[in-house]
Amino acid sequence: MDGSKLKVLDGGVGSLLGRRYPLLDNPLWSASLLHSHPDDIKDTHLLFLEAGAEVIITASYQASVEGFCDHLKVSETEAIDLIKRSVTLAHEARDDYLNKSSKQDDILIAGSVGPYGACQHDLSEYHGKYVDTVPADVIKEWHRPRISALLSAGVDLLAIETLPALTEAVIIIDLLKEFPQTKAWFAFACKDEKHTCYGDKFSEVVATLSPHPQVFGVGINCSAPCHVTPLLDSVQTNRTEKPFIVYPNSETLKREWQLRTDSTQSLVSYVEKWVGLGARWIGGCCRTTPEDIKQIKEKMDGLSLQ
Repeated sequence: MDGSKLKVLDGGVGSLLGRRYPLLDNPLWSASLLHSHPDDIKDTHLLFLEAGAEVIITASYQASVEGFCDHLKVSETEAIDLIKRSVTLAHEARDDYLNKSSKQDDILIAGSVGPYGACQHDLSEYHGKYVDTVPADVIKEWHRPRISALLSAGVDLLAIETLPALTEAVIIIDLLKEFPQTKAWFAFACKDEKHTCYGDKFSEVVATLSPHPQVFGVGINCSAPCHVTPLLDSVQTNRTEKPFIVYPNSETLKREWQLRTDSTQSLVSYVEKWVGLGARWIGGCCRTTPEDIKQIKEKMDGLSLQ
């Protein structure tokens, strides 16, 4: 994996699937489809690959052993197999795409690891206050089997994403020591132009995480696109050599997942500025479509790095 080159991430796999299935009130969100409609997940990966995505993220964001056991009434072994299935589906989509297109693209599979709060189904990933009350060893123990399952199933790296708080990232970095060959990016949900949803300064997040050898890159996802430029700009005085990973929502979203009407600028219009500020892997999160990714791919193909 070369973090110095431009790569296009996929888009909102979960929100695209949510157009077909009632996922919003499902405590497992799109991860529920690993059990009920796995082929539709594979087909959605293919849509983003055909649009130009070079990194696809598994549909495991809201997948956990505890969640599958509680809500699907499966065994722990079956729950782990479902998490592994998210990787198998991504592999199958990649293989089908490469066989169909006769391309030899270097397409990577990133294992999605959502925050502890996401699987509580109470929107706590958008404030992160649970890190003040839930012991670190509980969070670590909760993440361990899901990370282990993704790695054993064959992801190329981990996407530790939509983190609200630096505290949880530090806990996960400590856990990754148990998997010393693993690389991961850490992407944070941010509430404004300087801070994560919990309130950490993004500049401090980057300074804290970047020195760790298992951290491939640090970035921003599931955030308003208008906040990304100032967030990246806030770290320019102490710019890291590691790449920034950027995949915000297609529009500004309220916490209640209702669209606001104050964002009309397309994602692709930001791309050149983000690249100039150190972003190397760029895609989209909620509500980003294959068409958005196609536009980002075309834009990035036309850019050159100095």
